[in-house]
Amino acid sequence: MALTEIQLELAADHLELWSEAMLAAGAVSVAIEDADVDTEGETAAYGEPGLPPPELGWRNNRVSVLLDDTIDIGGLLESVSRSLGHGTPAILHRRPVEDRDWVRQTQSQFAPISIGRIWIVPSWHEPPDPSACNVRIDPGIAFGTGTHPTTRLCLAWLDEHLAPGSSVLDYGCGSGILSICAAVLGAADVLGVDIDPQALATARSNAERNGARAQYTSPEGLAVDRSRQFDLVLANILANPIVLLAPTLTRHVRPGGSIVLSGILERQAGAVMDAYRRTDPSLQLSVFGKDEGWVAIVGARGI
Repeated sequence: MALTEIQLELAADHLELWSEAMLAAGAVSVAIEDADVDTEGETAAYGEPGLPPPELGWRNNRVSVLLDDTIDIGGLLESVSRSLGHGTPAILHRRPVEDRDWVRQTQSQFAPISIGRIWIVPSWHEPPDPSACNVRIDPGIAFGTGTHPTTRLCLAWLDEHLAPGSSVLDYGCGSGILSICAAVLGAADVLGVDIDPQALATARSNAERNGARAQYTSPEGLAVDRSRQFDLVLANILANPIVLLAPTLTRHVRPGGSIVLSGILERQAGAVMDAYRRTDPSLQLSVFGKDEGWVAIVGARGI
């Protein structure tokens, strides 16, 4: 099926109605992203444990809609607008999408990678070295195949510094790649947290595939035991939510424990470290590594 992609800009209070209406009218998919991403206007949309979930969308929303190219796009937008009682949004961008085997193309982007003692092997690949420490990952719809610089930085830290028998919290676990690797490297008590139920399902499936002893829960599940502390807290998310989560993440680091923060651009590192020093002055923070413009920050909490 040949497809056409259109991009619209919609207000946050219109997103849910428009997304549902477009799908009901025949759209193949609807994707929403922050139109101000990687600018000073970027807005975090992330749930804090114990608080109501954030509303769908950002201040300015870029909505990408995939449609069968036989659909009258103008007519469809007018029809949806009338049904919702809204004005018809302008099409910001329109392009044909070549028909292809999307599953094969997606899988071809992810090959096995080696980081220290570990091979990260997508589930559809055979391990390059069957005798190595292989972690099989199927990302599903969740973030985390090991190929992104932010994930590589965290994996490198785990390989170099994780002490056997440690307790580990992986906040924003996605596919479970970091929590599973921590378990495989010898962590004794591993908990992954994510706001997305489908990510949690993917992480549980990946942990079972690897025989990794790791548990997974929502932020609300973690908030049930606010006093629980870990030897290591990992958060590979983005700078803005990492800053917002500073009170939560630092609360779960035991005295003498470590925190590793990734998903941070080099230009954002100073602001992130300042936020964590204000939250917990005992934290000794530094940049652990850099990779393609991204950095990982590591902190040690005072005893």
